[in-house]
Amino acid sequence: MNPWERYVVPNLIACACSTRPIMKQRAKIVPQADGVVLELGCGSGTNFAMYDADKVEKLYALEPAPGMVVKAKRTAGELGIGKSIDFLETGAEAIPLADKSVDTAVITFVLCTIPDWKSALAETRRVLKPGGKVLFSEHGLAPDEGVAKWQRRIEPVWKPLAGGCHLTRDTCAMLREGGFEPDNTEAMYLPNTPKIAGYVSWGSARLA
Repeated sequence: MNPWERYVVPNLIACACSTRPIMKQRAKIVPQADGVVLELGCGSGTNFAMYDADKVEKLYALEPAPGMVVKAKRTAGELGIGKSIDFLETGAEAIPLADKSVDTAVITFVLCTIPDWKSALAETRRVLKPGGKVLFSEHGLAPDEGVAKWQRRIEPVWKPLAGGCHLTRDTCAMLREGGFEPDNTEAMYLPNTPKIAGYVSWGSARLA
């Protein structure tokens, strides 16, 4: 891991993923989580304060980046919930949980960066209980060709600077390919955000 990835990227991503428009998106999704919850790519713990303690039985926070884990544990400590979170310091491509052990998987602004997203979604399928759900909010490929053209042009430069973030991934298409059926989905361009990085979709998905 080079110095940029070790020292700069965690701070850059933590800042970018906690802007006001993105926090509003998170607030639409995270409070719906219930039961045993798995958050993929918890980052710096940005979602932690939004979980409803009366609905969440257990929270597993998965995060492969050591710098982010440090930040997330600090966030949990500041919120006084450090002892109620189990941190899984690994990637989503191999989730260290038993089959059919999770009620809700929370995926917010992380599918864009997971290198092997197909394996990550396959693992999410494996650990979800029958009737379990995925709650997601992600940015990705814009429907307007003029914007999409610039996303494709910029992505090769954007990825190494932004921790592997892809601009052109289609979240709902990925979920369907991964064996989920999205429902109650909505999409929009985030206000005060460049369109190349600001087209977001959100909602829930069930096992197909």
